[in-house]
Amino acid sequence: MTLSRRQFLLATGALGAVASMGTMADAPFSKGDAPPRLTPPEGSIDCHMHLYDSRIPAASGATLLPPNASLQDYRRLQERLGIRRMVIVTPSTYGTDNRVMLEGLLRSGGDARGVAVVSSAITDTQLAELHQAGVRGIRFNLSVGNQALDGLESLAARVGEMGWNVQVAPGPLLPEIAPRLLALPGKIVIDHMGHVPQPLALKSPAFAALVRLLDTDRAWIKLSAPYLRSKTGAPLFEDVGRVASTLISHRPDRMLWGSDWPHPTLPVKQKPDDALILDLLMHWAPKEQTRALILRDNPAQLYFF
Repeated sequence: MTLSRRQFLLATGALGAVASMGTMADAPFSKGDAPPRLTPPEGSIDCHMHLYDSRIPAASGATLLPPNASLQDYRRLQERLGIRRMVIVTPSTYGTDNRVMLEGLLRSGGDARGVAVVSSAITDTQLAELHQAGVRGIRFNLSVGNQALDGLESLAARVGEMGWNVQVAPGPLLPEIAPRLLALPGKIVIDHMGHVPQPLALKSPAFAALVRLLDTDRAWIKLSAPYLRSKTGAPLFEDVGRVASTLISHRPDRMLWGSDWPHPTLPVKQKPDDALILDLLMHWAPKEQTRALILRDNPAQLYFF
């Protein structure tokens, strides 16, 4: 049985209230407890995070099944980082079921925008309801296969009329799908720096595709999850850092930052220190004005905060 959004919220309200009464302990799914050295500008936005709730069943065939990660959990991390606003992205775990993301939007008190996963069968009325809830983009995740791009062009045209963006998690397929993305008329967001492979990095077809997309003036790139492709590793991820700093130098007005909390692709015992991840921006973007673009101004415009 499919629960309505109202029924889901009624069913989960009591548990959410109990969770919110807890003390501000260390944030789960994140190492460390020290604040970052970087002080984010007022109004900064974490543009990529997820919520998980086992009361909502995973989609058939889902392979990524992280433990529960609630908005209350994430608020503890926000307190540590000094960032209040967020973009909640429906993860591949739930397919086109956006209820966990929508609950997060409702409970955020206006601090969040959402990115949904939808099918081409979605109605205009349903899109309007998502917009009213705070959704401002749709996501295509190629980690679940090429079929994830089914309906790309038609859906992009429909949500583009609403001012939304089309977010793509390309995995290693960015060079292959770049022609389709370049042909889209609206706003495009690329997850996790396009998964530019290492050590080829700046000489790779994936990086060249990112530059072509940026040069259309319709693409934004999330500087998130540096651990996904790094060969040099923590704490500085120097190889991925060279990709990030080059992208920032090329189009600082098209960069976004995201934590990727709760880091669902990493085992529980291998979660990063989110304060150190945020501090990487001081290496990638040494100028305070550039960091203000990345952390506040660019996402505030893109997600209509």
